[in-house]
Amino acid sequence: MRVITGSARGRVLETLKGDDVVRPTTDKVKEAVFSAIQFEIEGRDFIDVFAGSGQMGIEALSRGARSALFLDSSKKAAAVIERNLKVTNLQPFAQVVTANSLSYLRTTDRVFDIAFLDPPYLTGILQEALPLIAQRMKKSGVIICESALNDKILQKYYKFTLDRERTYGKIRISTYRHEDCL
Repeated sequence: MRVITGSARGRVLETLKGDDVVRPTTDKVKEAVFSAIQFEIEGRDFIDVFAGSGQMGIEALSRGARSALFLDSSKKAAAVIERNLKVTNLQPFAQVVTANSLSYLRTTDRVFDIAFLDPPYLTGILQEALPLIAQRMKKSGVIICESALNDKILQKYYKFTLDRERTYGKIRISTYRHEDCL
């Protein structure tokens, strides 16, 4: 797993090992996600929900995002994210929060420009997280979620409407935008 482009281009990132194995977003999917929003990243605030290794938020920072918040319930994941931020020299622009993602989204007053959600597949967590993150987004923001093809998601959450879906093998990437910005 590596950073594709930007200030940390080519840096190899660590991922969780052993019983804490996560399912990292593939380079192909990561490249597709960032190609779709390439002109929306610079100077924006990014949140990587269910962050795992933090690769998506790190990619956003490498490409010029103003800040990234990494949210994961695992202390081991948070430690990996911290090490990955150090290796990429992106710590000054990042905040790592170890908390239940749904609880955090229910209680925070922060708002974001870009959100990436990649929870465990087929658990129902994505369906709970989407309406919560939609209420934490700036009107001009974009929500991107990764899910299994057969994971059921709605066309609209709060005021964010499904704008685009792409499939990559058994993975679906869904993009939501505010209804007034479509």
